[in-house]
Amino acid sequence: MKKILKPLISVIVIGALSLTINIDKNVLANDIANTCKYDSASKVNPNYSTMNCLLTETALSYDVPPEIVKAIAEGESGNWRHFDINGEAIVTADNGIGIMQITNQAGYNQDRLKSDIVYNIQAGVETLDNMFKRKDLPSINSGERDVLEHWYFAIMAYNGTKPVNSPIVQATGERNANAYQERILRIIDTLGMIDLTELPFSREHFQYGPNSRENIKFSAMNYDFDLPLTKSKHFFKTNQKVSATTNVKFRTRPTTDSPSMGTLREGEIVTITGPFEYEEVSTKKNHFVWYPMKKNDGTEGYVASSYLNYSASTPTPTTPVATTKDYSAYAKKFADFSTTAWWRDDMIWAIDRGLISGYGNVWNAKTKKYETQLQPNTQLTEAHFLTIFFRYVQKDELASVKNTSSWNKSGLYNMASKYKMPVLATEASTTSKGLADKGIRRGKLAQLMASYHYRQTVSENESIQFFMDNGITTATSIDAYNPDQILTRSQISAFIQRYESFVSNQK
Repeated sequence: MKKILKPLISVIVIGALSLTINIDKNVLANDIANTCKYDSASKVNPNYSTMNCLLTETALSYDVPPEIVKAIAEGESGNWRHFDINGEAIVTADNGIGIMQITNQAGYNQDRLKSDIVYNIQAGVETLDNMFKRKDLPSINSGERDVLEHWYFAIMAYNGTKPVNSPIVQATGERNANAYQERILRIIDTLGMIDLTELPFSREHFQYGPNSRENIKFSAMNYDFDLPLTKSKHFFKTNQKVSATTNVKFRTRPTTDSPSMGTLREGEIVTITGPFEYEEVSTKKNHFVWYPMKKNDGTEGYVASSYLNYSASTPTPTTPVATTKDYSAYAKKFADFSTTAWWRDDMIWAIDRGLISGYGNVWNAKTKKYETQLQPNTQLTEAHFLTIFFRYVQKDELASVKNTSSWNKSGLYNMASKYKMPVLATEASTTSKGLADKGIRRGKLAQLMASYHYRQTVSENESIQFFMDNGITTATSIDAYNPDQILTRSQISAFIQRYESFVSNQK
């Protein structure tokens, strides 16, 4: 941790209570060291498989997703290192100690933080756990502990809630890719091999001065995202049915060095047959674990946890009933297309319908070339939404509509008026025209779509209820729908596709 954090345990404690806490910590640390067969007094960095065990077992003892703990350890220490070549704990210039970079934490033995890796990991996990429990940080949805994205602000606070870690750069409105929590989540993506959902935050929710050293002021304390989020892959139980997230090799032992027994197909359902196991080749650094499992034909083997997902109990037939969908054409055309993102099929549907298209000649600083991109998380304006929606519901009329004034959006907004859609922008003034280019709220989106459907103006709350009643959103309350969140390109693709399903079912 590169920032000084608030003490987790008061310096002033009652003797008996302090003794109990220390004994509990010692017992836990010793149990984990024994489980992972690590000598805490050795003062050497354990091999990767053992370190995976130490990090995972400590995380589980606090009911914290191990993926997050392992990513933080990676980000803080680089390559899961605690000791240098001389057997001394690595201490940074700002006094961050060891693998978890514990900085100025009251209630911990500073010498032991240096000499005992397990104790250091425990301090880091306790810190993260306490950040998750804080009431002065925003929460995500209902705050389930096993959902990885729900730890977004706890991860931020592990490093500090300073402007440098704002999810959005206030001056530009762009995603802050250099924020601590964003870097940790990318580690989960690259080393944990888990494709997390990017949470669509808005810059007005993070207030700070351009040169301020004060903590960020959060203007939104709860986010209800109507998005598919990701549960930890370390909590599967024996006899539980799980499915493969992609085509993956089925191994004879818990390592990629073992022979393959064939391919587990994407969506194929298998049964967990026992607790997870760690990589058997100690020199391989994996952030995942291996689960033993049985296929429907009785074949038993191992699959890495990253490629498994929670599933219904109905098994997938062993004989393929359909070929795996080929996304290669889209991946080739759009540089930022993801074959595992939640919006994948929704955006393909919208692309194939001609509702959306990519942005051409976008400069990518990483690849140093111009690309065509989908930009699924780009926020939509009111005018952009009307264009996409009318391409779906009134394609021919939109193609022939003419502007009736010098305002180049007058034809589009005349259509909105014709269909009783309560848009914000008008021709009354320059300011009101400018509203056409402002981000459209999800609540306003629902109101415009519902008003079009009924051909009369419907209130925003009634419109959200219309969405909930007819499966256009998965939210179960108006607040959970998050009406003030700005709409993105991926979300509009999902909403219009669900609207089509609703309309089709009415026929």
